[in-house]
Amino acid sequence: MIDISTYLGLFFAALGAASVLPMQSEPVLVGLILTGKFPWLALLVVASVGNTLGSILNWFLGRGIEQFRDRRWFPVSEKALERSSRWYRQYGKWSLLLSWMPLFGDALTVVAGVLREPLLTFTILVFIAKTGRYLVLVFATLKLMA
Repeated sequence: MIDISTYLGLFFAALGAASVLPMQSEPVLVGLILTGKFPWLALLVVASVGNTLGSILNWFLGRGIEQFRDRRWFPVSEKALERSSRWYRQYGKWSLLLSWMPLFGDALTVVAGVLREPLLTFTILVFIAKTGRYLVLVFATLKLMA
């Protein structure tokens, strides 16, 4: 039962970190790897799927919420949204490979929804970016443990 709750905790930390919530999943992932109790590949998969699903929530948010961008509660600042929109218009879907970046990456995933990037393309590119970031973190942690 503890294993399931551990994986669920990592999943929700990764999902929340990719959403517009101010969370981080990296310390959770590194901490779990450092315990040595869980296979790093399972942790990588859980974190990557959770983080990608959080970004998909941002995409859906962008699809339906753009009309409210001038509201105070809008989850992405006007400045970050405009910077991300310019970047996205210039580099297109390939800019989603930077969706792993803090702050900017979250705004980029919202912009992809606002600008109607197809969900399948979005999901593939974001999954590659998120998994790549976690993979670097996993291998760096394993190297430190060796």
